[in-house]
Amino acid sequence: MKRNLLFFIAIIMILSGCASSKKQLEKGNYDASIATAVKQLRRNPQDSKQADILERSFNIINEQDNERIKFLKLEGKPQNWDEIYQTYKRMSDRQSLVRTVMPLNVGTRPVDFPYVDYMTEMVEAKHKAADYYFAHGNELMKNNMKDSYRQAYAEYVRAKDYVGDYEGIDNKIQEARNLGMSRVFISLQNSTMLKFPPDFEANLINVNLQALNSDWVEYTTTNLDSTAQYDYIINVNVRNITVSPDQTSNEDKVVKRDVEDGYSYKLDKNGNVMRDSLGNDIKLKKYKTLQCALISTFQTKTCQITGDIETIQMNPDKLLKKDPIGAQSNFQNVSARAVGDQGALNDEQLQKTKTQIIPFPSDIDMVIRCSESLKGAIRGSIQSNRRLIF
Repeated sequence: MKRNLLFFIAIIMILSGCASSKKQLEKGNYDASIATAVKQLRRNPQDSKQADILERSFNIINEQDNERIKFLKLEGKPQNWDEIYQTYKRMSDRQSLVRTVMPLNVGTRPVDFPYVDYMTEMVEAKHKAADYYFAHGNELMKNNMKDSYRQAYAEYVRAKDYVGDYEGIDNKIQEARNLGMSRVFISLQNSTMLKFPPDFEANLINVNLQALNSDWVEYTTTNLDSTAQYDYIINVNVRNITVSPDQTSNEDKVVKRDVEDGYSYKLDKNGNVMRDSLGNDIKLKKYKTLQCALISTFQTKTCQITGDIETIQMNPDKLLKKDPIGAQSNFQNVSARAVGDQGALNDEQLQKTKTQIIPFPSDIDMVIRCSESLKGAIRGSIQSNRRLIF
């Protein structure tokens, strides 16, 4: 029974493989048909149906490729050499693939795939394609436009990939990249009366440059060269800083609490101690009221920073976007002292009495605290406006 099942599964796999390669052939997906047929023939080299499908697919696609190459050569356009090379390479790869399952037979007829040496044609096409890309890159560089520089970079890279030994090709690639790169300078402009420490300014615009950079856009926060030319400027403008005065307020509260204070006996109308059903004296709980004055002290101070972020395009000078930014930090300390019986206080009130009045932070400390949330707003604005810079 088990042997019959395995035989049945094998038959299904063979039939499904045949159907798959045949279906690809009927759809005109000849390389897919070849790949499937080769896979099946590696399992069963005697499969005549797969050998027939392989032969038919190989002959049709090779004929189409040869006709395409003939047309491209007759057309005579220098940009055609890349496609010519790619077609030759595809034919060479296809030939190598089918040779992995040779020899083959369709019934008693041998299947023949005559070997063709494509190397000479491939090398010629590769060099001529490289010549075209190099020359086209030189023409693009003359346009003096950023998009053209980027296209020229891609052409030079293709030329180097194909040949690799053009004189000065590395310099050409570097020149095209440098000219095609968009450079963005992020700077902090402080319009307030408060002077920031240098470290504070640097930290405020300390964004993740690696996350912002792309293939053709480079961000920087450090202007190392006074003659550097930037394509975009991002100005982080701090326009107003408001720090409130130190504020202290008090709140007095009398806290009362009833607690057990012994017991008394329950008496009947004759003044005798009453007893329960078990004969025990009936006791009544006694309570006393504890009282404590809780004097709370509230210390508060706030800082607000407002401004905006300008994304400016240079050459021509143009304001692309202006986003408002702002942040706020709060200082708060609550302490208390108790006058009276502290047994009246709950746990939270008792904890408050363990907190002392502390010195207020300075104005610059409040600004530094506020800067942490301001940094998040700056990063968010720059990140969301990346689409404007290209």
